[in-house]
Amino acid sequence: MKVALIGNGAISQFVQAALQKSDVALAAMILRPARLGTVDVPNVSVVASVDDLPGDITHVVDCAGHAGLRAHGPAALAGGRDVVTVSIGALADEGLRSELEEAARAGGSRLHLASGAIGGLDALRAARAGDLGIVRYVGRKPPEGWKGSRAEDVLDLSTPLTHPQIHFMGNARDAALAYPKNANVAAAVALAGVGFERTEVELVADPGTDTNVHEIHAQGDFGSFTFTISGRTLPDNPRSSALAAMSVVASILDASQPIGS
Repeated sequence: MKVALIGNGAISQFVQAALQKSDVALAAMILRPARLGTVDVPNVSVVASVDDLPGDITHVVDCAGHAGLRAHGPAALAGGRDVVTVSIGALADEGLRSELEEAARAGGSRLHLASGAIGGLDALRAARAGDLGIVRYVGRKPPEGWKGSRAEDVLDLSTPLTHPQIHFMGNARDAALAYPKNANVAAAVALAGVGFERTEVELVADPGTDTNVHEIHAQGDFGSFTFTISGRTLPDNPRSSALAAMSVVASILDASQPIGS
């Protein structure tokens, strides 16, 4: 198994450090053309496109967000390479999702969705074998965590909030498209459960938390469950979930083992 990473941001650097302690070889990186001269890693090819990758690359790992998956995912899949991504919100775009699916079928490859910043998705996937009636995702972040997003169209984040305020209520597709840097979790919950349209989403600016809090509430034939996780961010990037980066590493290492988890 030889891996190429898309991007060199905080998540990519976390993955790089983890792979150095594993038996999986980092063999290449795909960067924007303007960044090609900025990275020099021993024994790692740095290229600008999938077409320029060494022929022995088996897996391409997206660490560059929706844009990275859109730019390089279809070509990697069509070329017979599996792709691992945490940019699950990008699949709310039906055109891109169809393009990725067609590329995977053509290349005999597979798109692996890392679990990202949330857990409990295995229970959702199992529950949808029956009648999974209600799935609701609630995402809470400190107010500053929503700066630069559409939350600022609803809330004045330049002044301190005194109580939690909901700035989005809708379905998972609308959440993922409106908040591409914040709603990958909503998309992951939707794909594991009842789909984008039926998954209810609330996004909250909460001055009472200093972490990113993700909640799943589900009810169906199986019974009901509530899953909550309070996640820290990466030290190098307060907008990137530490667990999301860890889930990418876990997906890579799981793919390298003869028995998957």
